[in-house]
Amino acid sequence: MTDKPTLAVWKFASCDGCQLTLLDCEDELRAVTEAVTIASFPEASRAVLDGPYDLSLVEGSITTPADRARIQAVRQQSRTLVAIGACATAGGIQALRNFADVQALLETVYARPEDISTLATSTPIADHVTVDFELRGCPISKTQLLEVITAVLAGRKPNVWPSSVCLECKARGTPCIMVAHGTPCLGPVTQAGCGAICPAYGRGCYGCYGPMETPNTAALVDWLRGLGMAEAAIQRLFRTYNAAAPDFRQAGDRLGEGRHG
Repeated sequence: MTDKPTLAVWKFASCDGCQLTLLDCEDELRAVTEAVTIASFPEASRAVLDGPYDLSLVEGSITTPADRARIQAVRQQSRTLVAIGACATAGGIQALRNFADVQALLETVYARPEDISTLATSTPIADHVTVDFELRGCPISKTQLLEVITAVLAGRKPNVWPSSVCLECKARGTPCIMVAHGTPCLGPVTQAGCGAICPAYGRGCYGCYGPMETPNTAALVDWLRGLGMAEAAIQRLFRTYNAAAPDFRQAGDRLGEGRHG
């Protein structure tokens, strides 16, 4: 047994990038391990302590019947459960299956599709269990992850800004690439947290952090049309890492129906 709070890290359908963010906390990792006992983290150690766990970090989306059942067990063992990354908070890039015929895909890809046990959709953790906090990103921000862990240990709400990437562009002195260069960008409707890396290098925001709080997707769609983008291209812009996030999904669906954003 341990007298320190216990931390468990869980993987569902994902690439492991958000879990690796914790291991990338090189300068801070020692302080983290001094504050908590890492009770279960297969990416880092074979050692596993029995639950319950004070804090569970859950990466990945739910894509199989087995994982749909497993997330229920994780929730039961976790006093606080935090979903980390685009897969866990919005279904991830694999949620593109939600717009396709999954059975047809199985028959195209696999020689024996009947051997594959999968769901027709990729869905976020919150669709299946109660989630105490969602940390956006693909991958998540190291700074925000440390803030969430610290906040949970201190018993307070995490201080993660709900503003857009545009604010981060202003903070680092990056001119608006849509205004200055006519470059399509999801920054005005995307949650801050990445530090506006892509616009700083002349690339439009991909929307890795998902929709910001109350995004005005209709206004952005009109702006993108004004840049000469075709409806299908705008739809693809919304259907990437966070295609199944409600605000992005609705914007994409409206474009697919041929109606204005």
